[in-house]
Amino acid sequence: MADPLPRHAQVVVVGGGIVGCSVAHQLTRRGVRDVLVLEQNTLTSGTTWHAAGLITQARPTWGTREIVRRSLEIYRTLEAETGLSTGYQQTGTLHLATTEARRQELLRQASSARGNGIRVEMLDPGQTLELFPLLSSDGLVCSAYYPDEGRATATDITMSLARGARAGGARLREHVTVTGFATEGGRVVGVSTTLGDVEADVVVNCTGMWGRETGAMAGVQHPLQALAHYYVVTDKIDGLPVGMPTVKSGDDFSYVKDDAGSLMVGFFEPGSYAWASGGIPDNEGFIHLPEDWDHIGPFYERMTDRIPALADARIRLFFCGPESFTPDGLYHLGEVPGLRDYYVAAGFNSVGMLSGPGAGAVLADWIVDGHPPVDLPEVDPRRTMPHETNRRFLEQRVTETLDLSYAVHWPFEQRRSARPLRRSALHGCTAAAGAVFGELLGWERPNWYARPGDDRDEPPTWGRPSWFRRSAEEHDAVRTNVGMFDISSYGKLLVQGRDATTVLQRVCANDVDVDPGRIVYTQWLNDRGGIEADLTVTRLDEHEYLVLTAPASAYRDLDWLRRAIGESENATVADVSGTMAMVAVMGPEARRFLQPLTDSDLSHTAFPFGTSREIDLGLGFVRATRITYVGELGWELLVPADIAVHVWDTLRDAGARLGLRPAGYHALNSLRLEKAYRGWGHDISSGDTPLEAGLGFAVAWDKPGGFTGREALLRQKAHGPRRRLVQLALDDPAPMLLHDEPIFRDGELVGRVTSAAYGHTLGRAVALGYVNAPEAGLPRSWYESGRYAVELAGERHGVRASLQPMYDPKSERPKS
Repeated sequence: MADPLPRHAQVVVVGGGIVGCSVAHQLTRRGVRDVLVLEQNTLTSGTTWHAAGLITQARPTWGTREIVRRSLEIYRTLEAETGLSTGYQQTGTLHLATTEARRQELLRQASSARGNGIRVEMLDPGQTLELFPLLSSDGLVCSAYYPDEGRATATDITMSLARGARAGGARLREHVTVTGFATEGGRVVGVSTTLGDVEADVVVNCTGMWGRETGAMAGVQHPLQALAHYYVVTDKIDGLPVGMPTVKSGDDFSYVKDDAGSLMVGFFEPGSYAWASGGIPDNEGFIHLPEDWDHIGPFYERMTDRIPALADARIRLFFCGPESFTPDGLYHLGEVPGLRDYYVAAGFNSVGMLSGPGAGAVLADWIVDGHPPVDLPEVDPRRTMPHETNRRFLEQRVTETLDLSYAVHWPFEQRRSARPLRRSALHGCTAAAGAVFGELLGWERPNWYARPGDDRDEPPTWGRPSWFRRSAEEHDAVRTNVGMFDISSYGKLLVQGRDATTVLQRVCANDVDVDPGRIVYTQWLNDRGGIEADLTVTRLDEHEYLVLTAPASAYRDLDWLRRAIGESENATVADVSGTMAMVAVMGPEARRFLQPLTDSDLSHTAFPFGTSREIDLGLGFVRATRITYVGELGWELLVPADIAVHVWDTLRDAGARLGLRPAGYHALNSLRLEKAYRGWGHDISSGDTPLEAGLGFAVAWDKPGGFTGREALLRQKAHGPRRRLVQLALDDPAPMLLHDEPIFRDGELVGRVTSAAYGHTLGRAVALGYVNAPEAGLPRSWYESGRYAVELAGERHGVRASLQPMYDPKSERPKS
């Protein structure tokens, strides 16, 4: 008879793979000894057991690269700590390029990695073959060499982590299945299992490809789907060198490593398939999927050209097993929306081996300290939209995730699967106007507007895209005349109740206790003064407010605000995003264009900046708000969905006399960056404060009752920030900046670019990025002086740095 489970554990970790064991191990290292790990089969039996064991740092974001760096630190010391072999060896990794497009990608990845302090060397074909002599030089252009990376044995690593966790006081139980979760007052308070119930202060879902089903038992949505993943292991090859670098050949959709005298060849190839999308068997471990040589054979044959020794090698093992993938290719790490004290670390897209230990360390710090040690908005579970857990959506989108894993990751690339899904009431209008749509969280949004004869296919390029000229025209129309944007995808949260003002005053850093008919730009802060949201709040009535926020953060902001409402407070929040279309009419001629269409007085005196009121327009009524995200005079129009087409047609027809131009999101981005307007999740997030981000003007320091984060901000204000967000403009008007490029000042690495676009008015690429100073409180002059450069594809380009917007620095144009 199995030993009974404890009645209570401080932390229950569900899942005994590399991630779950890492969370337990790191919690004990932080002093949390009452940890219970529950595994339905045996440790490593999910997907960990068949992991290839590669540890590579070329990840897509600064934060995910930091996670791998932490993993490497653990790998280097774990065996000495636990006394159990991990199989870790530092071999380095070679990323091959056989095309110019791939070479450009490797150069840009290398530059971004250097921004994390990661060593990268670009090698020519001869240097590459010195490190991996089995390669053919035919067609090889170059390689990127990461010398500090390595590999390990996944099962050994996990067992070593488990030993370390046990030594720290954690209990690990195998053959115990979690059958449900107990919740109370919006918190998880325990788990039900096949051996009884366990009360818990915190629960962590580390169940890998079972994560979606596990979350559903708690009413939580995790968009994870298992896909088939293949690799081949050869018989021993005579004379095979030992300890060669891992080879990743994206152009061949493959990776290769030497393995005890043999070669392992793994694939991230197009054409995989979703496995068990209706539900993964609960009690199966060490799962094998059927072999399919007809599918994988052509990819293996390509690798025999890349490594001729494979052509004569016998195949000892042909393996296919499931791996868990997500719609956007990034894992889910952190506390989930709607349920406090429930955390997830799952959906690692085949990078659990290289990211798991670091993710476990981050999550342990998060649980103990109440916040993550690394700013990671890109893996926040609150980024998930409800439709992303739909089975059919997952089957289509997640398969595309794997299809594109080893493809060149082009700038402005758009997903093509599971579309169209979410369409604004104005979709047909914008399509008729020539819109070429991009997709964000299911929304079909006009990125730019084509003219007859334009190439709408958007061929990929590292240079200026095919739509560059059209977007420049849209940009120029807004700067010199008038343009209109369909921004209906923006989130709209209606806050109501007797205590709505009390709640929002506590949450908002700015003062929103204003007269009805006023809009306030504000941030929502955490206790450390970090920016959790960047949005506007419009007071509609005494007890009614409308929060407008970016579409990518709407679900997150809804969760944040709901959590902020006290049990005894009378306030509600409703997502009303789908009930209204939203049109932004912007440009110096916006008033002259709109005034004939309404009886309301739009003069500066009657309708000053920051005013929001209902006006007549066409045959209906809309809410017009004088605000801007492009740096020009303009109004945002909130339009009831049922008259949205009528309002668009009214604007379009009236605009003919003035040359009104519909404009897309590419132009919106270039316009906002010229004005140095911040974007949450890119330029600001929970690890950045308003003082660091240059948003101190939006902080009401002395408003009655204060606000969340005020004390932390006051402490920072007393000493001054040690980093600042600056605007950058290239000296050379030709190159295109994207994001994530490292920033240098007087030859020293000081930061990275957070977002960038081509500034058509300024005539060069512009960007925002953080600059780290040697000490706190340095004057503005320090940040704006010195010789600045950004590294783009391995080359440094001079830039000018400024703390104030280079376009209209006094913000006179929006208030004209």
